[in-house]
Amino acid sequence: MTTDSRTAPVSPSRTWSMTLASVPMLAILVLTLLASVGETLHSRLLEIGGETWPDYFNLRVIDRISAPGCQVVSDEEAAVDLAVAVKKAEKSADPFADVFGDQIDREQVRASVLAASRACENRLANWERLQSLNTPGVQAFVLVEAGLSQAVLLVTGNRRVLLGLMLLFCAAAATLGRQHIALRPVESRLDDRVATVSQLVANGLLTASTWLYRQQELAQAEAGMPLAHLFMHDIWVAGFGTLTLISLWQLRRRRDDLPVGRSWSRAMLSVPLYSFMCISASIQFAFHGFYHGIAVYLTMMAELSALFLNLGLYVWVGMLLARTHLPRKVFNVLRPWRLPPKWLGVAVLLLTALPTAYSGASGIFILAAGLTLYRELRRAGTSEQLALATTAISGSMGTMLRPCLLVVIVATLNNSVTTDEMFSAGARVLLLTASVYAIYVFLIGGPSKGEIAPLREAVPGMLRALLPLLPYVAIFAGVILLWNLLLNRGLDEFSAPAILPLILLLVLAFERWVLRSPDPDADDLPEGARGPLASGFSPAVLRATRESSALIGALLMLMALSVSVGGLIERSGLLELFPEQLGSVWLTLTLLMALLVFIGMIMDPYGAVLLVNATLAPIALNNGIDPLHFWVMTVLAFEMGYLTPPVALNHLLTRQVVGVPTSPESLYGTFWQRNFRFILPVMVMGTTLLMVTYLPAFGSTIFQLLLGIQSPA
Repeated sequence: MTTDSRTAPVSPSRTWSMTLASVPMLAILVLTLLASVGETLHSRLLEIGGETWPDYFNLRVIDRISAPGCQVVSDEEAAVDLAVAVKKAEKSADPFADVFGDQIDREQVRASVLAASRACENRLANWERLQSLNTPGVQAFVLVEAGLSQAVLLVTGNRRVLLGLMLLFCAAAATLGRQHIALRPVESRLDDRVATVSQLVANGLLTASTWLYRQQELAQAEAGMPLAHLFMHDIWVAGFGTLTLISLWQLRRRRDDLPVGRSWSRAMLSVPLYSFMCISASIQFAFHGFYHGIAVYLTMMAELSALFLNLGLYVWVGMLLARTHLPRKVFNVLRPWRLPPKWLGVAVLLLTALPTAYSGASGIFILAAGLTLYRELRRAGTSEQLALATTAISGSMGTMLRPCLLVVIVATLNNSVTTDEMFSAGARVLLLTASVYAIYVFLIGGPSKGEIAPLREAVPGMLRALLPLLPYVAIFAGVILLWNLLLNRGLDEFSAPAILPLILLLVLAFERWVLRSPDPDADDLPEGARGPLASGFSPAVLRATRESSALIGALLMLMALSVSVGGLIERSGLLELFPEQLGSVWLTLTLLMALLVFIGMIMDPYGAVLLVNATLAPIALNNGIDPLHFWVMTVLAFEMGYLTPPVALNHLLTRQVVGVPTSPESLYGTFWQRNFRFILPVMVMGTTLLMVTYLPAFGSTIFQLLLGIQSPA
């Protein structure tokens, strides 16, 4: 990340420009948050209305219920005579009446007239009862509930628009800030020129693809085919066209703050990954005549708009957390123990498992909390390489813990596994991974300095450090308890995107307004650079929003193009070349593991799960692999792919929020020292993946030990 704002004085004009840049994204995030809260609140209001007034669902639409038009019979004989006369007239007008007989049973007519009269009497009585129940209190409640319903429908019905605006606005922020994810950062003018040209080409191809798709959809609409969300095509075309203009403007500006640079091979590594994906996918789609292919898969991504909007909320939560003193105070609880960096790394991995489970993906957690985690590890004395390695692998620890959304998607897509089975296996895999990490870090993590403090020193210090955390615990517990009492909902994978931002906003308000605490970075700022960054609730929220924008844009663009790459793989038929029967479970496991790691290297987890469920899962089942074994192996293989060079997405995201290594060991050390941040995570996740892939196939005892249930074999 760029650090200019932390070192340069903040002028009033710059403050206003930063505010204006943050407001649109803040509005999108707040609308997304209100939609999530509003849905839950409206559902709860309907429950309260039904519990308070048994006829509430009729009362809420009573203005659309007209009075019954029937009449109660007052003169029975006259009504029967009239009904008999009507039937006689009908029979006289029917040429086939003689076939069925012309006799009219007066008693049957009487019974029918009386039954209709009683039914009318009941309808009138029910109508009058509803009118009597329609009190001013009911009307006021209906007014609030119906108004909230309309507001929620307005926002949720336009989630596609919110996602499109979020992706495009944040992509513009990432482009302007040159923060798109690449294999290596821009370090020279040549790097910058190559990266900018690639973005110009990619954005131009995106504009052309969305324009062609728009024209095709408009032609189908004119032909009479009913199509929804046509307006989204205009948003995509305008948005990607704007990104193209931004890249063109950047190409015309020469960066004098960078050295010249001469290595084209290194410059190619500075090309953003989304540009690689876009250009390669466009070429392949064009070869098959599917020129608007990227736009088609972009529209498919919009089908999961709620999921990707929640991603934005999670990143925002992480940036809000970075503006608080909460992480430092949590680490203060561990400091009295004087844990050596190796022990601290193990403790951190176990502590980060639960936040990862709520964020639903390792990349999201790293973007949201990676900077905070890295800073605290460094403050505790951890070496730069070990801190980077621990930060990169931290997001992979809780991806199968309750209530991880990725597991819910897996269980929803197929009936072969349940969430309970996956979560049970996930807890065991977490302990296995942490154990493997501990073994490796103690064996190859370098010399360990210091000794653990004795209990008589550590316990009192820990208790003193717990006291400042009590207000934060009260805020967390209070919000969750209030949410449970008022809305009858707990903290789970569905409510977390709404609850966590509210909690962090309250924490931030508590620190700024009650504790009068400055920004956590204020101590690191020069005297003239503090200004509004050092204190104030609104500047902190705006800064967190601004920092979130570029990170969200970089990740969403990568995810959007990875969906296209996944579609390209599926349409290419490459996976269909995989034989359905291999004759050997061991060979099947090996080939599947390799393919899953490769898919994890190039796709986001949600798109990868959809692809694997449609292609590789049937092959695994046909070759006798237990469904639970396969899906646990799949999630682990994805995490292995996110940590494996040359792509190593989790390392790229770590660099995105932390920055490039600067210690002498990282710059001038041996190959092992320079690349330890890559080697350790690959060894840890690789060992865990090999154990989870092969050991369950040895027998039911090991299967049950690793995965938590008895093998069906």
